[in-house]
Amino acid sequence: MASSAITFPAKGKLIRVLSIDGGGVKGLIPGVMLEYLESQLQELDGEDVRLADYFDVVTGTSTGGLIATMITAPNPKNRPFYAAKDIVPFYLEHCPKIFPQKNNVGLLGMAANVMDAVKAINGPKYDGKYLRTLLQEFLPETKLNQTLTPVIIPTFDIKHLQPIIFSTFEADRDELKNPLLSDVCISTSAAPIFLPAHHFKTSNSKKEERCFNLIDGGVAANNPTLIAMSMITRELLMQKQRFFASNPLDYGRFPSNIIRHRISQRGIQV
Repeated sequence: MASSAITFPAKGKLIRVLSIDGGGVKGLIPGVMLEYLESQLQELDGEDVRLADYFDVVTGTSTGGLIATMITAPNPKNRPFYAAKDIVPFYLEHCPKIFPQKNNVGLLGMAANVMDAVKAINGPKYDGKYLRTLLQEFLPETKLNQTLTPVIIPTFDIKHLQPIIFSTFEADRDELKNPLLSDVCISTSAAPIFLPAHHFKTSNSKKEERCFNLIDGGVAANNPTLIAMSMITRELLMQKQRFFASNPLDYGRFPSNIIRHRISQRGIQV
């Protein structure tokens, strides 16, 4: 599958960035907001449009990285795998299985809570197996450079003690920075104390390998906006990547001020 084509904006045009914070189960909050936004855009431009059509870059940390992947990963028809309206049902269905809870009541419950606290000293509270299996089944072969809209997803390497920022931009240029999307999602969602770190390798045609030992991107940047702005600025200055200029005949490339104007015409506050 071809990677995202990217061109410089015309002079004076805006680069539209969708930034989604981390927060675990609180991903329900951006899920509700994104569902509303997409529904309003569908009223304007038809039910087939998706959020990925309106943004040049989507960035997310932790659970925000998972949402960013959900709305930009391609399905067999080369459209976003999930519509925004599917985000909340996804969380409601899977979060209880990712973070299973015990009915700890009474003295036995107190004892169980103490045991959980002791276990947390030696390792994560949850084993993360359900989340890993879920994401590997959802994105079995899809790689980072195949997203329909470029993504930027921060993680943190616990071996080298430094942030690792995954992006479609670098994935297009370097095979060693082009892992499976499932590995990126598992890594940025691996919240310390709650889920285990994720270890994986990438390789290139020269048989070189790179090892990653990653945890939640929130350790580096819970709000990924600044990281996205920095990376986009660098790409533009170095002229390594190009962003689409807006095309008035393309429903997917409306500048944000036009979106605001058209939605406000419907009497909706934005």
